[in-house]
Amino acid sequence: MSMTQSSTDPARDDAEGADAEQLRAIGYEPVLSRRMSGFGNFAISFSIISILSGCMTLFGFGMATGGPRVMVWGWVGVTLAVLLIGLSLAEVTSVYPTSGALFFMAHRLGGKGWGWITGWLNLLGLFGIIAGIDYGAAEFIGAFTGMAFGWTPDKYGLIAVFAAVLVLHGVLNTFGVRVLDLFNRVSVWWHLLGVAFIVTVLFLVPAHHQSASFVFTHYANGTGFRSAIYVSAIGLLLTGYTLTGYDASAHLSEETSRASVLAPRGIVRSIWVSGIAGLVLVVAFLFAIQGDDKNYALEAAGSGYGGSATAPSLIMLDALGQHWAEILTLVIIVAQLCCGLAAIGSAARMIFAFSRDGALPGSPTWRRVNRSAVPTNAMWLAVVMAFILALPSLWTIQAYTAVTAVGTIGLAPAYVIPGFLRARKGRSFQMGVWNLGKWGPLIGYAASVWVVVEVVLFCLPQVAPGTTALTFNYAPIALGAVLLLSGIWWLARGRESYAPPAGAVEAEQFADLDVI
Repeated sequence: MSMTQSSTDPARDDAEGADAEQLRAIGYEPVLSRRMSGFGNFAISFSIISILSGCMTLFGFGMATGGPRVMVWGWVGVTLAVLLIGLSLAEVTSVYPTSGALFFMAHRLGGKGWGWITGWLNLLGLFGIIAGIDYGAAEFIGAFTGMAFGWTPDKYGLIAVFAAVLVLHGVLNTFGVRVLDLFNRVSVWWHLLGVAFIVTVLFLVPAHHQSASFVFTHYANGTGFRSAIYVSAIGLLLTGYTLTGYDASAHLSEETSRASVLAPRGIVRSIWVSGIAGLVLVVAFLFAIQGDDKNYALEAAGSGYGGSATAPSLIMLDALGQHWAEILTLVIIVAQLCCGLAAIGSAARMIFAFSRDGALPGSPTWRRVNRSAVPTNAMWLAVVMAFILALPSLWTIQAYTAVTAVGTIGLAPAYVIPGFLRARKGRSFQMGVWNLGKWGPLIGYAASVWVVVEVVLFCLPQVAPGTTALTFNYAPIALGAVLLLSGIWWLARGRESYAPPAGAVEAEQFADLDVI
């Protein structure tokens, strides 16, 4: 079952045996190393959500799309909506704890077509999330070097830093799930203690703080659009993008002990903990803004700290001075690096599983694992695709928010399809150990309604006029391209090659999962 030596703990061996039997009953022979604890499973989702990544990289966007009022109350509302999605996904995860997760659940509950489209949407979202995380980290690294050394990278230097971050994450992911688990454990405490540290500094050090009225009711519009409703609606991207990545708990379920219980818990816990901590972080930064009506998003162009790091960097510089700003920026950068590492680990498992079922061009290559039971080919594919997705940043100023929108509109439908299909089954759905009882269908339908609204919102123009080469939101183009590619491949080969198991199978079915 595992590429590592067996445990000497009888209880652990019993748990692993039960997990292996459940996986075989689903239809898969275990090939990954099951060495992740429940805390580690929660940690990877929490690390990918990474409030110190999503909140900080889109803070300036939030200031321009509704300002504090939308940032605070939008955060509360979207967090509750995302929690509905997470609850619904967690219930289905308890029944089907596999690396493929979302697409496999959709296949079992709705058929091959549902599984196929869910898998491709999940892929698009994961590539977008990785690009958004690591490009944002590169921008914060650039902001730090600008403050500390006077060197701020231009767009070509930024792409180079981005590529270096991706490669670093790829290399670290080759060493096995225990290394990933260790970094995720460190990441949880780094995020929680880091947020507490940043919030404490922002409340104690500045000589001036904004009023509660400013933080909770002030509206700002830097988009060029006149409608406050439209601007506020697209401003929800801040929270929608940040609270993604919790499917990692499901993708790592084949490497988690007691997965049918601990993977669902990991999903739900990562959302509500991130929601609370993220709200505190956003409010702390808003209180620390210096000046009565200062719009940091609009000051980005002349700041010398371009990109997504502009607004937080300027707030910290104005409120704390350069020394403190440098320290807090380093805290944010480390959190972002942990986030990107976890995101690539999650994406690699999804690609591995999708290829295991014959869904991707070149599936035999992407489903291979190395001697540490890591799908390294799949992992490097994720690295390359994330890099390609961020390349438009060389030509358009809207590239970063478009990348974050790509991640959100890819992942959100993939998250909610299993819950929608479960809700459609009603009482005929065979619930797992972790379940929502009679509330399952209602929660699944409510989450589905929100996702439809969310996808429409994040495909809309984000800056007026929205039709020029510099301001165009290419997220719907990326979505359309992936749907077109998946449709073409389905007609060409997918209908025959895509074959998730329908039930228990013999181990020999997956004997060609080569170890390299």
